[in-house]
Amino acid sequence: MDFTIRAATLEDCKDISRMILELAEHEKVSDQIKITQRDLEQDGFSKNPFFHGIIAEVPEHFKSRDGHTKVGYSLYFYTYSSWKGRAVYMEDLYVMPEFRGKGIGKALMAKVSQLGLAAGCTQLNFTVLDWNKSSLDFYRKQGCWDVTADLGYHCMRCEGDALEHLAQGDL
Repeated sequence: MDFTIRAATLEDCKDISRMILELAEHEKVSDQIKITQRDLEQDGFSKNPFFHGIIAEVPEHFKSRDGHTKVGYSLYFYTYSSWKGRAVYMEDLYVMPEFRGKGIGKALMAKVSQLGLAAGCTQLNFTVLDWNKSSLDFYRKQGCWDVTADLGYHCMRCEGDALEHLAQGDL
């Protein structure tokens, strides 16, 4: 299948927002989505962006059943490992279901990896749901390994009132 991978632009935020919702529905967490298209525009395309993005796009004659030519995306940002130095974190990797199995996800992940290596990164990090066997298998085929299973690290989060209390020193 013919497709291109390119840097996301401000104009892509509507489609990125659509695909984020599709991803959340697939992961059974659509009620967790709080960001808007406007948030994506501000956070990804301001003077100091919080994230970067890439888009997978197909020609018009391959558009989706719903008429979309933007059929996949990845959001990523740079981080730092106190042990290994520069790293790239892939927040999302998504390809619309009807376009899976055509090399688009692999191409998106390869592009994030290329961008990370070009920036001097030594690792690519991301999370995947434990029940998502097809994604786990896909990532393993790309040479990735399970940090939680192999090293015992868990991804932790503090948000909402707990974050506010922590910031105020209340806990």
